[in-house]
Amino acid sequence: MQDYKKLVVWQKAHVLSLVIYKITESFPKHELYGLVSQIRRVVVSIATNIAEGTGRNSNPDFSRFLQIAYGSSSEVEYLVLLSAELNYIQFDIADKMNLDIQEIKKMLASLQKKLRTDY
Repeated sequence: MQDYKKLVVWQKAHVLSLVIYKITESFPKHELYGLVSQIRRVVVSIATNIAEGTGRNSNPDFSRFLQIAYGSSSEVEYLVLLSAELNYIQFDIADKMNLDIQEIKKMLASLQKKLRTDY
């Protein structure tokens, strides 16, 4: 299989994880075990599932992990919106993050489509 670190979609998901971790450091302490924990877990799930999928022995297995990563991307998208509406993230920063998330989702869908045509 391939090296996940060479996949641009993984690189973008990894950067998004770093951004989310940095931004959530300033969230209220009462959110540490709520929103902070949830958004951190799910953003890491995107890159983690891409990485795990590359270690699988078949395109259908890899595609399944990409689908999970896509679902996690949608969840992060909502949690960023929620964070902005709770005034934990500035709306302009949330908008930029959501553009990045949309790009990741498009890349995941494109890679899944390519994998389906290969098997």
